[in-house]
Parts: sequence; structure tokens; C-alpha cells
Amino acid sequence: MITPSYVRTMAAYNAEMNRRLYDAAGRLSDVERRADRGGFWHSIHGTLVHILWGDAQWMSRFDDWPRPATPIKQSDHFIEDWAELCAAREKGDRDISRWAENVDEAWLAVDLTWFSGAAGREIRAPKGLLVTHFFNHQTHHRGQAHALITAAGETTEDTCLFLVVPEVIA
Repeated sequence: MITPSYVRTMAAYNAEMNRRLYDAAGRLSDVERRADRGGFWHSIHGTLVHILWGDAQWMSRFDDWPRPATPIKQSDHFIEDWAELCAAREKGDRDISRWAENVDEAWLAVDLTWFSGAAGREIRAPKGLLVTHFFNHQTHHRGQAHALITAAGETTEDTCLFLVVPEVIA
């Protein structure tokens, strides 16, 4: 389904897009970041926090990160302080990139079994599919965050994978 090269490419894209979104969000005031703008996770802050929460959930399964105790419905409040969120995002992106460097074909081919709180049951699925979901989840919610940031009057650099990745990997 996917390759180790894909995992590393998406980890690089993830880190760079987070940098771009956090830079843009950082130019807004805390009040502007926390304003309910009608997004699924309400605010820019809440959306960015949920992405990190999701990353921590998946990486607790993929790489033994501590599993967030915050339930999914409150995941937009996983980290309240902006500076703490920024630091956690940067560390998370470094750790995801480090993990991606060690992913190989054999690891991707093995199934993972875990209890999903969101589904309310035990699930077994191929790691390759789950890693694809992991990166898709980031991209999906970053798109929402990008829309909220744009609506707040800020801009980011390019977001297209084919434009971003050559800059990052080169």
C-alpha cells in the first residue's frame, strides 16, 4: 500500500506545513486564535490542538509515545497554553520525523490491534493503512485550520505537497 519513502515524505510535509500554519497563527492574537469560527473544533487553537492530540494517539500505538488522557470530545483542550502547544508541536514533528526514518517494509506489513475509544471496540488493521490514515488526519484538519487562519486575515506559504516537499527534502 505505502512505502517507507512515502512515510518519510509525509513526515517532512507534516513538519513543514505545521511550521507554516503555526507561523501564520502566531501572528494572530490569542483572542483571535481562540475565537469560535465555526470549524469542527471551533477555533484555530482548538483545531491545532486536536491535530497534535491525534498525532499523540497514533504515535502511542506506532512509537510508544505517552497516550493522551484527554478524551477525543475534549481533544481541542488537550493543551491550553499557546507557547506550550508550539513547543509540543515542534517536539512532536521532530519525533515523527525520527520515527519515520526507522519505518521499513516489514513494519508496515504487520497488523496492529488496539482498542479504539472513538469506535468503542477492538480493531485490527494493517499498519500501512493506519499510517496512511495518520497522515490523512493531519492533512484534513490542517486544511480546516488553514481555512480558519485565512478567514482571520492571515496567509501561509504554499500548501501543495508537490511544491512544499521538494523545498523541504532538497
